[in-house]
Amino acid sequence: MSMLSTEISEALSKGSWIRRIFEQGAEMKKLHGNDRVYDFSLGNPDLPAPPVVGECLSDLAARAGEPFAFGYMPNAGYPHVREALAKQVSQEQGVKFEGTDLLLTCGAAGGINAFFRAVLTQGDEVLCPRPYFVEYGFYVGNHGGKLVTVAAAPPNFDLDVPAMLAAITDKTRVVMLNSPNNPTGCIYSEETLRELARGLRVLNEKREKPILLLADEPYRFLAYDNAVVPSLPKIYPYTVVVSSFSKNLSLAGERIGYVALAPNMPGKEELMNGIVFANRILGYVNAPAIGQTLLLKSLGHQVDASIYAERRDAMARVLTEAGYEFSMPAGAFYFFPKAPGGDDIAFVAKLCEQRVLAVPGTGFGMPGYFRLTFCVDQKVIENAAEGFARAIIAAEMK
Repeated sequence: MSMLSTEISEALSKGSWIRRIFEQGAEMKKLHGNDRVYDFSLGNPDLPAPPVVGECLSDLAARAGEPFAFGYMPNAGYPHVREALAKQVSQEQGVKFEGTDLLLTCGAAGGINAFFRAVLTQGDEVLCPRPYFVEYGFYVGNHGGKLVTVAAAPPNFDLDVPAMLAAITDKTRVVMLNSPNNPTGCIYSEETLRELARGLRVLNEKREKPILLLADEPYRFLAYDNAVVPSLPKIYPYTVVVSSFSKNLSLAGERIGYVALAPNMPGKEELMNGIVFANRILGYVNAPAIGQTLLLKSLGHQVDASIYAERRDAMARVLTEAGYEFSMPAGAFYFFPKAPGGDDIAFVAKLCEQRVLAVPGTGFGMPGYFRLTFCVDQKVIENAAEGFARAIIAAEMK
């Protein structure tokens, strides 16, 4: 007799491909040794946090004996941290945010869930391009919504704007974008985003509630070859930006992020009040006190992004020499190559035989491809070259 709900039982039976491969890798490392297993499964940043993080922790330790050093604060976060963060977000987005436009959250995932809880009614739809970060479906479903996906345009997985607009129905409440994208590394151009925004404005004229545009941007800092990540709040007034400091500060386990509402959004005060309330009743209550303090001290700092650029080049060389087909990622730290032979699950198994760990595209709603993360030491990438080559030869011999 199961103790679980039907929904959770079904989710567990399917499992997360990312976590499944990661856990498989842990067992393989016990058997073969860490240096003989080449794990490209999990986007867990390996670069150390900037030195300012350690300095801040030392300061916090000295203050630990003070009353309320780690006590409750307003559910939206410390006001002075919101004000300081608003200045940085203003610089990044090219529009002026006030502290009241922002809510500090338990990571981007906490922010997305609080946002969906505030705006979704049972049966509402959230539209996003495919492939997509697999947790999106669960985040939407948590709050009675339905995730609807539209295939991105090959070969670089750009938005298919006409198809996206055609997929919008009376039930569509949110369009969700992730740029730079996980798993493809695609950065949507300003021209593409303006085309989408024009279409949404036309559709909004006939709607009681506007379609909200949710921009999930934890990889905004990681764009290569002088690429620019456009500002959606400048393009579309009903934009909600969600981000975190998991990647740019290597604080993935600390769970600190934010939700920011476009400054010129009509009705933004009501929406912010709703998200803050949802953040509380979902049990997040407030973002971690330590995380908020780390964030305040670390504004203006980040990990050395040039290291990721070098690793991207190394991975591109390895894949090219082995004969893989792929689109060069413009941002983030993922490659999304075609699976030789077309069966991504079968090919990932062949890679596993070579002690190379990847995630099948099926886990991101896009069979026929597989994802590789390059937030690993460059030696891991280079040492995996022989395994990549042997796997593609095995696939061709089938």
